[in-house]
Amino acid sequence: MSDKMKINVFLPCKKNSTRVKNKNKRKFANVHYGLLKIKIDQLLKCKFINKIYLSTDDKKIINFVKKLKNDLIIIHQRVDKKLSTNQTSNQDLIQHASDIIKDGHILWTHVTSPLIDSFSYEKIIKAYKKNLKKNYDSLMTVTKFNGFIWNQKKPINYNPKKKEKWPKTQDTSYLYNVNSAVFISSRENYIKEQNRIGKKPFFYELPRLEGIDIDELEDFYYAEYIFINRHRFLKR
Repeated sequence: MSDKMKINVFLPCKKNSTRVKNKNKRKFANVHYGLLKIKIDQLLKCKFINKIYLSTDDKKIINFVKKLKNDLIIIHQRVDKKLSTNQTSNQDLIQHASDIIKDGHILWTHVTSPLIDSFSYEKIIKAYKKNLKKNYDSLMTVTKFNGFIWNQKKPINYNPKKKEKWPKTQDTSYLYNVNSAVFISSRENYIKEQNRIGKKPFFYELPRLEGIDIDELEDFYYAEYIFINRHRFLKR
């Protein structure tokens, strides 16, 4: 693929958050409009991104972003309320993303992944382009982990029937957590597969701290601490 490949960001950002009140715009690491401002700054610094499509139902977010006066940001104010409820499905948003982004490749990301910065995005986009040539058709970020993992009935990544009932954790099979930091696929795949990945996604492994996703209040404070001290924890 050409280095001129068009990469458009889909950044969903709804107003209400059940588990962390005003999660997307409350102060984070002493930054006004916290996670939103941090994420927009990170995306704007990424040299491989063409446009940022911010999809939101939050008028405060819209007014804040308008004041930035940056032509790379396209604001989509959600009219359809079904896109902004606690019952909204990812399938609804997948359709929505391909409706508002008319061409190129779609990089879906979230403000709730504050440790993914411009440096990370550039590496991820490069990996996406490289692996399209190896017959992968999309990319998603994952965090690799192992240990003693069970479903409701039995272990799923080691065999307790062997002589050694409890192997060393490093000897258990690795599993992959889809951390939802980044998904990249062509708009064509969105329409054809009705999915934000294709049939053969490349797994881009993120370090555990970099792949933090803020879902609960404790995640918020944990991510805030890591973000403030990121130069100690993350290699760049």
